[in-house]
Amino acid sequence: MSRSRDLLQTLVGFDTTSRESNLQLIEFVRDYLAGFGVASELIYNAEGSKANLFASVGPIELPGIVLSGHTDVVPVDGQPWTLPPFQLTERDGKLYGRGTADMKGYIACVLALVPELVKAPLRLPLHIALSYDEEVGCLGVRSLLGVLAQRPVKPMLCMIGEPTELKPVLGHKGKLAMRCDVHGQACHSAYAPSGVNAIEHAAELIGELGRIGQRLRAHQDPRFDPPFSTVQTGVISGGKALNIVPSDCRFDFEIRALPLTDPGEVAEALQAYAMQEVLPRMQAVSRQSSIRFTELSAYPGLVTDERSQAAELIAAFSGSRAFGTVAFGTEGGLFDAVGIPTVVCGPGSMDQGHKPDEFVSLEQLKGCDAMLQRMLDWLRI
Repeated sequence: MSRSRDLLQTLVGFDTTSRESNLQLIEFVRDYLAGFGVASELIYNAEGSKANLFASVGPIELPGIVLSGHTDVVPVDGQPWTLPPFQLTERDGKLYGRGTADMKGYIACVLALVPELVKAPLRLPLHIALSYDEEVGCLGVRSLLGVLAQRPVKPMLCMIGEPTELKPVLGHKGKLAMRCDVHGQACHSAYAPSGVNAIEHAAELIGELGRIGQRLRAHQDPRFDPPFSTVQTGVISGGKALNIVPSDCRFDFEIRALPLTDPGEVAEALQAYAMQEVLPRMQAVSRQSSIRFTELSAYPGLVTDERSQAAELIAAFSGSRAFGTVAFGTEGGLFDAVGIPTVVCGPGSMDQGHKPDEFVSLEQLKGCDAMLQRMLDWLRI
């Protein structure tokens, strides 16, 4: 327990907000593992400013278990923190700091297991996978998975330690984030009909998104909350002054889709509406008018069969067969897509994640240590 806490204190001290480099943390982990004789493979981004880490203990020619977590955290800008976000603070059985719940607490517990792990005779290997840029679209892990997909032996299980209060999770929705740029024609507002108001036409598209969202409610899966796919517009910008018909408007929207639903169908439906209904009216006034859609990020949903070996293993490790789902996304669907069965289970709660004065309880860290110990006992010869 004290080892997990001490490691969490170190990890929180690294500002790994997604816009920053994660290399200080990755290099700390690399050196920490090397101190126990464990070699790490670093997979860098194109700029060399960030890296994934992959390390293995045990007979790597056999399928084993991956313990996976992301190293980046969300920003603290504009949040009313009462405690220093990048310094661990302990109060009343809780450990405060950015990333304590999401998800450096889990990473600390994984690293705390290493001294015992390297001494244990293992019948199957254990892998540690750390990624970057999860919080901005599950971007970094893709290069790591590209490497793993080429290897002849794939792990039998990936356990992603997102905060689930140590409850075994087998599913989450997928996500597609899109940007729409509407270009019209500016003019003096006194002659508004001579221009093409980009904001008004963007509003038409946003309204259509709302109608599509209402239709999505017809298909429901009670395992999820909410039990249907959702659509929402989160950012909009446009216009220069009230007396100028705006020539440009941009809005970002997202689709969070049930695992067996293709979010791309929503984007395609909106694009069809834009090209068939909205753009012709815009171009009737100005041929230079345009509507452009750009994908910002995407990741697949996750749905692991309750009867699978992966489900049986996480039930044994967590001590619970109360399988659930989560509303937030993870890298799990990407692991699953390359043939690595995946579950989600980790300490803390997303009720604290992304918020000021984020925390994980000492009790949850202790529970995570115990869960990983049961996993290690299962791996022993």
